[in-house]
Amino acid sequence: MAQSTVPPSFPAPAPVSGAGAALADPGPLGLAAFAGTTFFLSVINTNMVSDRVTAGVLGLALFYGGITQLLAGMWEFAKGNTFGAVAFSSFGAFWMSYWYLVDHVLPGLSSAKVTDINHAVGLYLLVWAIFTAYMTIAASRVSLVVLGVFAFLTLTFVGLTIGALDGTPLNGWTKLGGWLGLVTALLAWYGSFAAVTNSTYKRAILPTFPR
Repeated sequence: MAQSTVPPSFPAPAPVSGAGAALADPGPLGLAAFAGTTFFLSVINTNMVSDRVTAGVLGLALFYGGITQLLAGMWEFAKGNTFGAVAFSSFGAFWMSYWYLVDHVLPGLSSAKVTDINHAVGLYLLVWAIFTAYMTIAASRVSLVVLGVFAFLTLTFVGLTIGALDGTPLNGWTKLGGWLGLVTALLAWYGSFAAVTNSTYKRAILPTFPR
């Protein structure tokens, strides 16, 4: 049987046997879930809409950005794809933790000092900036599209981290993080679109520039 010439979304794993060999590429699903949730929150961070509607992202964060990405990560584990498994599982956990932070933790900190709350959120974002930064190094061996997603996401987290530590609502750093997040979301959507289109047409129609 001839092998497909369509490149996978993330690095081609070593050949696997059993259930993992029968799985479709979970990359397009994970990228789409990440892109949609990132787009929604980034629009708020740019101040194009009021931050009073932030709660509107929570359902999306829990079910699409969170649970769906976590599932994509588990399927990547089954396929033997370390990069995709770590990336999707981690960012699925990020979105679920974001939902929990906004919906359960922050409302209970109303008696805490505003500066302390800002520092807590800033450190939370810094953790993800560090993780994304070292994943960017690995992403450089995947494709230029995936590298672009991780590079812009790193910059997004850095901007949001500084903005949170600054403490001024929707300051310049937070807005910058929002605009960078929009670029990140568009790149992730393109990566998903290209992967699912190429898979459907059984040939490389849209380039992802694999490394």
